[in-house]
Amino acid sequence: MAKPILVFDVNETLLDIETLSPLFARLFGRADMMREWFAQLILYSQTLTLSGIYTPFGEIGIGALHMTARIHGVSIGDDDITEMKALMGALPAHPDSEPGLVQLREAGFRMVTLTNSPSNPAGTPLDKAGLAHFFERQFHVEAVSRYKPAPETYHHVAHELGVQPADLCLVAAHLWDTIGAQAVGAKGAFITRPYNAMLPADAVPVPDYEADTLTELADRLIAAAAA
Repeated sequence: MAKPILVFDVNETLLDIETLSPLFARLFGRADMMREWFAQLILYSQTLTLSGIYTPFGEIGIGALHMTARIHGVSIGDDDITEMKALMGALPAHPDSEPGLVQLREAGFRMVTLTNSPSNPAGTPLDKAGLAHFFERQFHVEAVSRYKPAPETYHHVAHELGVQPADLCLVAAHLWDTIGAQAVGAKGAFITRPYNAMLPADAVPVPDYEADTLTELADRLIAAAAA
């Protein structure tokens, strides 16, 4: 089969958001509160998109932190916000990210990224993590003022690359992202990192590929392309 162009999600798929957990442990007394905050961030980014509203992702993230703090009766100061922004801007790569990307590059796959996070002339977290050189382009949803999994985000990537959605394969650690890509005709590759799992329900698209790590997923994508 022809190799699809691989479109990578960034946060949690390639970069490790668990490095934010110590901040939440300090503020809330529980490291796993990071997951509640992250769920609010995703929920409200998608809510705003469905409502026809666009607010920069970083602002939603800080707003979600204030919301989570108010729910739990926790005070958040300016220094905490500054720390959060610094951590979000310097997320490290997962240990399997670079080896998996090396496998895919050596196998001849074209690779780009598509993230809800904003572009930054001073360097994105992907640049700072040392992974940007694997990708021919970094796409950001701010170009269409819609958050994933809105169809416009995936169509934008296809349009910019001069291909059809069917020529793409979205690689993500979030099932909602692969569902969105598959809904417009792309393939989906799901990395089941911790706190992520399949949704067994009628009519929910099953990803074309599923693996626990990027290196394992790379093996499957390479084998499928060779078949």
